Amino acid sequence: MTVERHGEITRQTKETEVTAAVNIYGSGTAELATGVAFLDHLLDQLSRHSGMDITVRAVGDLHIDAHHTVEDVALTLGQAFDQALGDRSGISRFGDATVPMDEALASVAIDVSGRPYAALDISFASEKLGELPTQMIAHFLWSLALQAKFGLHARLLAGVNDHHRAEALFKALAVAMRRAFEPRAGGVPSTKGSL
Repeated sequence: MTVERHGEITRQTKETEVTAAVNIYGSGTAELATGVAFLDHLLDQLSRHSGMDITVRAVGDLHIDAHHTVEDVALTLGQAFDQALGDRSGISRFGDATVPMDEALASVAIDVSGRPYAALDISFASEKLGELPTQMIAHFLWSLALQAKFGLHARLLAGVNDHHRAEALFKALAVAMRRAFEPRAGGVPSTKGSL
């Protein structure tokens, strides 16, 4: 029997108000309203290809720019994942995926170790995708890994179309997370006995 893994966090600052909820063993359903349409698009990819249910509602100071909203969505979503995973018992822990999208190719590996780290080799030619500054994609991934307490390695290996490159990256993250979260017997997946 699979343990249910749900998390829900609300974060409120002078710049944003964000609520994020996750059901790790869901059906890939997303309800997204961040105010940054391309971020919603990427989070929809994360939900659909991981099989997780993800709900994010955010109101932020978009009249300034998207930075605070994107950052706080990542922080809040990461905390929701951390809450849902609990002591990490009964998960596979490691996951990786290399995913193509047309000419683009992305690779992501994660360790749901309880130790946050991100090694990112990603760059974009475009300044923005819709209203999402492309530099915020790396910042999103770093902030997510920090709060979810993942070791995260992500690379863009090929591609010329930044939309495809960003989408391949989030699809690879989704598949890596799905594999890392897969149920397994044997308690906490660590020789230390805890993560």
